[in-house]
Amino acid sequence: MSEKHERLLYPFSAIVGQDLMKEALLLNAINPSIGGVLIKGEKGTAKSTSVRSLASLLPEQEFVVGCEYGCAPDDQSSMCQKCRSSENLDIVKRKMAVIELPVSATEDKVVGTLDISEAIKHGEKRFEPGILAEAHRNILYVDEVNLLNDHIVDVLLDAAAMGVNVIEREGISYAHPSRFILIGTMNPEEGDLRPQLLDRFGLCVNVTGIADPDTRMEVVKRRMEFEKDPKRFVRKWKKADDAIAKRIVSAKKLLPRVAMPEELTRMIIDICIELGVDGHRGDINMMKTSATIAAYEGRKTVTEEDVREAAKLVLSHRIKRLPFDDDAGSEERIEEAVENAGRKHEESERDAPDGGGPDGSGSTQMGASDPFA
Repeated sequence: MSEKHERLLYPFSAIVGQDLMKEALLLNAINPSIGGVLIKGEKGTAKSTSVRSLASLLPEQEFVVGCEYGCAPDDQSSMCQKCRSSENLDIVKRKMAVIELPVSATEDKVVGTLDISEAIKHGEKRFEPGILAEAHRNILYVDEVNLLNDHIVDVLLDAAAMGVNVIEREGISYAHPSRFILIGTMNPEEGDLRPQLLDRFGLCVNVTGIADPDTRMEVVKRRMEFEKDPKRFVRKWKKADDAIAKRIVSAKKLLPRVAMPEELTRMIIDICIELGVDGHRGDINMMKTSATIAAYEGRKTVTEEDVREAAKLVLSHRIKRLPFDDDAGSEERIEEAVENAGRKHEESERDAPDGGGPDGSGSTQMGASDPFA
């Protein structure tokens, strides 16, 4: 067994604090259609540790043995040409992998390359897969995403949104499935992303170092305990990690049956309008995120509290910054908009006749939303 497979990861459940970041990661694991998460924070705030630990919680998937695109054996529609034409496919089960994209990656390295001369001479499309092929049905982790070329970020976000990587060179095109959980991390001190790119991330969280002395002490103690005896530490937290893993599986099954009451959809829209959120991604992502929170909590109906929680994750990077505004100021504006919409929601509930509810009437069913299924 290689050293890579023997390496023990720090348990997800053992990470101290950073609850909002961990929640954002879990929600994307349950519902990848949310569109990924951008984690903004200073160095040493468990960003990378959390991302790598997440993969160990996710259920095993079936892959076609030897397929460079990671085809699912039971999904004929998204298979590559080679797998589709094979009569007998060998199957292997494995966990999701964390595919890391280096800051220095070129466009060809990311999307893959087409051999133009081969296509012209023999009429055959010879394609050399890139990172987006490797990331299919896995986690694509981009550290320091703000230092990537804007065009590369555009390519990543397009593939994440469409689930397909399209390569076009000299009038020749090639496409392959590329569905992945996109996780980007960055240190704001090193520059920010353009607003157009920020908006494309489904969720965004800001993380900071822990200032409370007792909590900070616990961080250090756990880390030292892990480094002293990793196997023992992982065993100690296995039960807690297994519990989270089971909740993820249950939530994925429940999510298509979660109902969004119409009055809460209206509340989401009112919040986005008050905050001046451009476009409709904010509204749609709040609906998806609210439903996923409900599924993780084991409920079939979204509540107002789910909407409030979703607002923290979905809107912080979408609202227009006021002069001299900072993260704390933006959070206060979001809370104020949520409170205003909440009061309006309560008033409409008092005035409205009986109707709608958990049976699904007056609600929106979220439908299937796991592109890995």
